[in-house]
Amino acid sequence: MSEHHHHHHEEHSAKEAEALLRYMADHNEHHAEELTELSESFSENVRAKIAEAVKVLNEGNAKLREALAELEKEG
Repeated sequence: MSEHHHHHHEEHSAKEAEALLRYMADHNEHHAEELTELSESFSENVRAKIAEAVKVLNEGNAKLREALAELEKEG
């Protein structure tokens, strides 16, 4: 599994914030993939719960992608 770092910043320029948002969306996709792989080590019941969590993560990430698309329209 990869090492995970969170970056906390107080203020960002619009371009920095957009780049960070894009990075976070990409990073979330990677986590979803890792969770799916990890779930293979567990029972069917646990795999099902992880699959539900990944689904919600992917839905949230889709919203982040929509926000990025909106930023591109505004840009």
